[in-house]
Amino acid sequence: MTSVVDRRRFLLTSLAGVVAAPFAVGAAESPRRVGVLLVLLSPDGKEAQAFRHGLRDAGYVEGRDVVIEWRFANGDYARLPQLATDLVERKCEVIVADTTQATLAAQRAAPTIPIVMTIVSDPVGAGLAANLARPSGNVTGLSIMLAELSAKRLQLLKEAMPSLSRAAVLWNRPTAYHAKAIESLKGVAPALAIELTFASAGTPDEIARALESFRRVQAQALYVIDCPPFFNHRSMILRLATNGRLPVISGETPYAYDGGLIAYGPSYEDQMRRSAAYVDKILRGAKPSALPIEQPTRFDLVINLKTAKTLGLTIPPSLPLRADQVIE
Repeated sequence: MTSVVDRRRFLLTSLAGVVAAPFAVGAAESPRRVGVLLVLLSPDGKEAQAFRHGLRDAGYVEGRDVVIEWRFANGDYARLPQLATDLVERKCEVIVADTTQATLAAQRAAPTIPIVMTIVSDPVGAGLAANLARPSGNVTGLSIMLAELSAKRLQLLKEAMPSLSRAAVLWNRPTAYHAKAIESLKGVAPALAIELTFASAGTPDEIARALESFRRVQAQALYVIDCPPFFNHRSMILRLATNGRLPVISGETPYAYDGGLIAYGPSYEDQMRRSAAYVDKILRGAKPSALPIEQPTRFDLVINLKTAKTLGLTIPPSLPLRADQVIE
């Protein structure tokens, strides 16, 4: 009798251990569901692939351990609320969002679901976190220090064009961190002997009018403050800038690849890869409020010497030597 009781006790104890065991990759009865809400980055782009690689490096097999629900607003902020709601209805356990607007939409739709932001400029200023060390809510992830890097980009533009004295700045009023970026630009411009002209735009017509106004004030270069509407209309921006012989600087590398002069900013690919580590921790039981928000660790400087030649610019040789990539 004793042996039977002991055996039962052993089986119950073993079963309790299995139930209480933490989640292990590959051991789940059904895949964990992760939502990805994008407004700037494309699900087909290298950044999305970097997120997949990050999950793979953490031991997840897509389709077996995890299912990714992709939602893409293609630069249209108005689509974000419904897309975020879709992810909630799909019962995602964690939602990854790219920009500030995407993260805010996810937070409104899912105030209790963990959210991992990937390329948010100012999470504290946007009200997404109490502070970087302890977010104290359901949002954590990565910041990109966009406003803080604004001054650095203007300095790079001056280094590339030592005679630069008049620069135009294209910004988007609904994008919250743009006001902070403008303050940063205004703060450094006098020391660089640069006079700035600003124009807010969002639609293609507004962008065209802004570029025309820059031509009238004889701006010598165009500084584009990053945001999804501009990114999605970058071909138009670059075409109009080239027609007006305006070198373009931005924080997003596709601008330089597509004909801009300089791009300098955090690597979005690296940010997305690192966000997978947050997802892994959360799926294993970590609370977003206890996961510190991290800053960028990799920055890309891309210089397009082909564009410089087209515009008749001679870039000081010291600048390309520091670049991560030079387009010739």
